[in-house]
Amino acid sequence: MLSLDKVFNAQTVLKSIIRETKLVRAYGIAPECELYLKPENLQITGSFKVRGSAYKIAMLSDEEKERGVVACSAGNHAQGVALAATKNGIHSLICLPDTAPISKVEATKGYGAEVCLVAGCYDDAYQKALELRDSQGYTFVHPFDDENVIAGQGTIALEILNDLDNIDAIVVPIGGGGLISGIAYTVKQIRPSIKVYGVQVNGAPSMYNSIKNNQIECLPSVQTIADGIAVKQPGENTFKLISEYVDDIVLVSDDEVSSAILALIEKQKMIAEGAGATAVAAVLAKKLPVEGKRVVCLVSGGNIDVTSLSRVIDRGLLNSGRSSSLLIELIDKPGQLKDIARIIADCGGNVTGVHYEKGNTESVNGCFLRMEMETRDFEHVRQITESLRSEGFKIV
Repeated sequence: MLSLDKVFNAQTVLKSIIRETKLVRAYGIAPECELYLKPENLQITGSFKVRGSAYKIAMLSDEEKERGVVACSAGNHAQGVALAATKNGIHSLICLPDTAPISKVEATKGYGAEVCLVAGCYDDAYQKALELRDSQGYTFVHPFDDENVIAGQGTIALEILNDLDNIDAIVVPIGGGGLISGIAYTVKQIRPSIKVYGVQVNGAPSMYNSIKNNQIECLPSVQTIADGIAVKQPGENTFKLISEYVDDIVLVSDDEVSSAILALIEKQKMIAEGAGATAVAAVLAKKLPVEGKRVVCLVSGGNIDVTSLSRVIDRGLLNSGRSSSLLIELIDKPGQLKDIARIIADCGGNVTGVHYEKGNTESVNGCFLRMEMETRDFEHVRQITESLRSEGFKIV
């Protein structure tokens, strides 16, 4: 059974394997509260997952180690298992969904694991891993629904409580629930007054739905940029622990996650993957009652593919009004572009793209001009739009 002694034992066992990540005070992200970040994106392997997997592997018997281990993952658990197994001289086979970012697949191989790509999502990789366990005799290392894995993740709570006094709330991403189970259980044993909030994404609300309906539910599909928490069905152990120890769970959108990733880059110079930014997204989007509170958000991982990061940044810029586009209907005659560019420049906007389009306009001599701009925020976009309208331009 999970116990506080087991969490403290995990902390001792993991000292030679993991990196203790110190809390970072975050300025300029959520001024309504005193915000701190727990940067597990700076953890060895780039994610908190190494804690649980390394402790689980350390607790295996000699016979289990001899047989080798198999695991399933969206990427981060894979790297944790691969690293821990290699350090212990154990063969590891990791089943990853074929949608996992290339960077995570290559990193898993780099830590010494054999990789098996499985068509579908995390849950499909999970079924394949169970098949290989049964047919090949491997020891299965579950990514979240295991007491040793949960205890390993609980060491994060010990570090947070050691770093900071008078904490009001801790905000944690939820996929299968192992991370928040370990943190919530540990926190409530030591400081029961601290609120523990979970965050899931709209495209994968498996634990949210299960807790609200008081029974474990399986989603037909999941779709989100937060691939690390795209889990169709939560675990039995994690469901029970979250039901007992977590104060509330909220949902955020992919757009809110994108804005949080952008805020972490700009304000903290910190790279987070989609799953890693969900806690910050919930605070940014004011989904939680944390105004005036001392709050810790867990940045659970930073293993985001560079191509995905570029798309997420673009999305975040659009969602915050930092990047915008205007479609203007014109009479096709000389001088129009010069006047539009002058108005935008006078308002402090920066033109980054100009596209001339012919289309179905009211005038036979009409055309469309699409202007892409760098702007400060949505109010700045409104000022530019009103200035263009005041000089007779028709904004479509």
